[in-house]
Amino acid sequence: MAHAATYLLTKGNHIFGLDWIKKPNKQAEKRFKTFQHSTKGSEGKAFVWNVKEDFRSVPESWIFAHGVTQCNGYPQPDENGHIPGWVPVENDNKQYCWHSSVVNYEIGAALVLRPHTEHQELLEITTVPLHELLEQTLELIGTNINANPYGLGSKKQPIHLLVCHGVLEIHSAPAVNYQQLLGWFQGCEEGKVEGIVWHCSDGTLIKLHRHHLGLRWPVEDPFLNSRPVLVNVDLTQYEWDFIPKSLFTTFSEFNGRQFDHLKDICFE
Repeated sequence: MAHAATYLLTKGNHIFGLDWIKKPNKQAEKRFKTFQHSTKGSEGKAFVWNVKEDFRSVPESWIFAHGVTQCNGYPQPDENGHIPGWVPVENDNKQYCWHSSVVNYEIGAALVLRPHTEHQELLEITTVPLHELLEQTLELIGTNINANPYGLGSKKQPIHLLVCHGVLEIHSAPAVNYQQLLGWFQGCEEGKVEGIVWHCSDGTLIKLHRHHLGLRWPVEDPFLNSRPVLVNVDLTQYEWDFIPKSLFTTFSEFNGRQFDHLKDICFE
């Protein structure tokens, strides 16, 4: 099954893919856990996987992620027994309809939410060329994703957007200390987020989610909803006949309009 149906990756051929982790089947997982608690596991010895038989099936289009170790042509699991990978998002597959709604391969652009280029306290919704998103990871947010914590859209008029990981910076980051992190998440306006990702100088990424501290998500009035947002979607720059009711067309009708919060955007 997909580890998180909200994460996407742009590949060199401009095709987006869903984060899909290949996990052990029940029998292999049981053996792995037994090994971890055994003497051999405690001595640091490696568990031996049968990659052909020990893992759950994945879609035929699944590809393993960049950086995954290979042995005899087969991708190898990490220390947790997982093989990270991706499944391409297909426009004609209803399972991925919300992901497809924010990408237009014909014009080579995606609908992205990001800080405004000139006013960092202002968010903007705009079209971004796919070539500018190459090899990045993004997250899909919106009406039909993860209980819609940001209150975007409605059942009648769903709204979805992509957010590039790392573009929303934290300006008052707490010290890496349990009590200070807990206090920041609970008492700071900027702490009303799902989690923090530290970008280390050596390229390492370290993620802390609220549930790691026993805190719930979503929360009322998340920090992303505290900033005004400008719609900057001008389709006149593209030589393409857009579908009248597409998300691209709908946002273009509100081009130049500013809303106090993301949840205030309404097309009805």
